[in-house]
Amino acid sequence: MDLATVIGILGAIGFVVMAMVMGGDLGMFADVPSVLIVFGGTLFVTLSQYTLGQFFGAGKVAGKAFMFKIDTPEELIEKIVEMADAARKGGFLALEEAEIGNPFMQKGVDMLVDGHDIDVVRATLAKDVMMTTERHDFGVSIFKGMGDVAPAMGMIGTLIGLVAMLSNMDDPKAIGPAMAVALLTTLYGAFLANVVCIPVAKKLSHRALEEKLNQSLILDGIVGIADGQNPRVIEGILKNYLAASKRGVGAEEE
Repeated sequence: MDLATVIGILGAIGFVVMAMVMGGDLGMFADVPSVLIVFGGTLFVTLSQYTLGQFFGAGKVAGKAFMFKIDTPEELIEKIVEMADAARKGGFLALEEAEIGNPFMQKGVDMLVDGHDIDVVRATLAKDVMMTTERHDFGVSIFKGMGDVAPAMGMIGTLIGLVAMLSNMDDPKAIGPAMAVALLTTLYGAFLANVVCIPVAKKLSHRALEEKLNQSLILDGIVGIADGQNPRVIEGILKNYLAASKRGVGAEEE
């Protein structure tokens, strides 16, 4: 579980609710018409921009903002160097029994074991990196879109509330509910966009970059193994993916 996402969103919600409670009765911040306009309107306007499959698939993508496990670059480098050493001693068939937890790395190794040309391996893996990036970018775009639509729906709700209020100026009892719709829809729109949609979109974008980095690292490692490069040379090349402060750790320990 990504605690930063959970704590960040729940903390933001908590402070907003706390401010509401301190400002008076929490019930005065609840308004069904405002909820329908902002939350319902945002969902359906966003849905209209995509297919049903794409829209509902965004829910699965959103899960990566909260539950996401990824190999560290250090772990990947260690595994690739280990396989490079095994391949240099026993050939590509020596990699057939290697225990590999990363599906992308497993695919590259399987292609080497099956005897595919290095250019085919490189092109296939590069295509996978590109397609994965596109899928991530698509998921991010849905939540960015919701972040853009929510404030706009809040503004629409505000205008609806103002029209209702101005149309009933002769009835003092109708002014309060209409004004509530006018103000609360703006609040709901800003809340949905800035507390939920935009943070989730940014976290998914960060996850996409992490995965792309790992896949690029694996691609370079597989190509190095296929070219028969020295494991230490491969390690040196792959350490360029690490922060400068981490590149010398392995050498110092050795």
